[in-house]
This record gives sequence, C-alpha cells and structure tokens, in this order.
Amino acid sequence: MEANYWHQKWQRGDIAFHRDEANLHLVAHLAQLELTEGDRVFLPLCGKTRDIAYLLSCSYQVLGVELSELAICELFEDLSIAPQVSLVEGFDGFHRYQADGITIFVGDFFKLSAELTGEIAAIYDRAALVALPRTMRNDYAKHLIKLSHNARQLLVTYEYQQELIDGPPFSISEQEVREHYGETYKISMVDRAEVEGGLKGKVPSSESVYLLR
Repeated sequence: MEANYWHQKWQRGDIAFHRDEANLHLVAHLAQLELTEGDRVFLPLCGKTRDIAYLLSCSYQVLGVELSELAICELFEDLSIAPQVSLVEGFDGFHRYQADGITIFVGDFFKLSAELTGEIAAIYDRAALVALPRTMRNDYAKHLIKLSHNARQLLVTYEYQQELIDGPPFSISEQEVREHYGETYKISMVDRAEVEGGLKGKVPSSESVYLLR
C-alpha cells in the first residue's frame, strides 16, 4: 500500500477500523503472553488504538510505530498525555513521541531497526498484518521477527471471501499465518468467532486469534 493511502484515510477521518474500546480478544487472551509488570509490548502500525490505554492500565510499557503523525497526535490527546517529541537522527525522518511508559515512532515500519526499538517482550498485532496486501505480508513478517528477536505474539486476523470485497482488512487464512511464522514459532489458534453482521456489513467473515510462541 502507498503511504499516501493511509495519510489520506486519516486526513479524511476514514478510520472505520478504529474502535472506541479495547479489543475483546486482547482482554481475553493477553495473559497467554505471560508478561510481567513493566514488560514492553510492541504494536506495529498502531494508529490511535484504545488497546494502548488498556495495556498501560495493566502496567505494561507500550512501544508502537505508525505512519500517520496525525493518528499519534490524536492518540496522545485521547490519553490526555503531553508527549516529548523529538527527531530521531539517522533514521530517515522518524519522530519519537515519548511519555512515561509509552514510546511511539512515527515513520515507515520497514525502516525501523532493532537498534532503535530496543527490547521487546511481546507483540500484539491486531491491525498490521491484515492491513497489508499479500505482496507485502511476507516482508512484514520477516522484519517483525528480526525487530523483536522472535518475541511472543498475539495475532488477530480476518478470513472471508477476498474476491467479494477489497481490503483492508485483508483475508488471511491459517495456512498463510503458518507460511509466514511457522519456521520461527509454535502457532496455536486460541479463539475464532464470526464477525457479527459480516465484515464491513457486507460479507460473512470470521476473526481468528493466534498465539505465537
């Protein structure tokens, strides 16, 4: 996907993917990541998700990366937190938004490095893999593994007849999840549920939750 695609969606307020409450799958299955207080959870392509507020309320640290600076400004406004904002030297225009317990990088996920992110205890991916077309997902998964040094992951995907509507979110099968992550992780599907009313109110869809260890 072109960067402008996402910038335009945020500028138009076309963010139907955003939810006003923490994701129920995160609440139900977070414990399976076996985190301890103060551990750092990485949210790739995080937007202004309310999942961040939930993780902070659980006494975890949050690390995120997001292409849209507008989204991150709105995130901190929603959190009622005034972040320190700095330009990250040597990283192609990355900005760092930082406050107690939370660090968000604004820039291209694929240009993020492990040197910049530091230690990651776990990954929570609700909206990143499903936001990318098939041609980008393999590179995304490889880079995520490299960044996190194989950190445990809670992954949420959708599955539906892709030919009926355009993504994002895109349809991702269990087989594809295993293609991306099977060589690195032991993969367990921990939940699966039908999307009430169908995806975008148009097509029947299921939502799957995977634990990658």
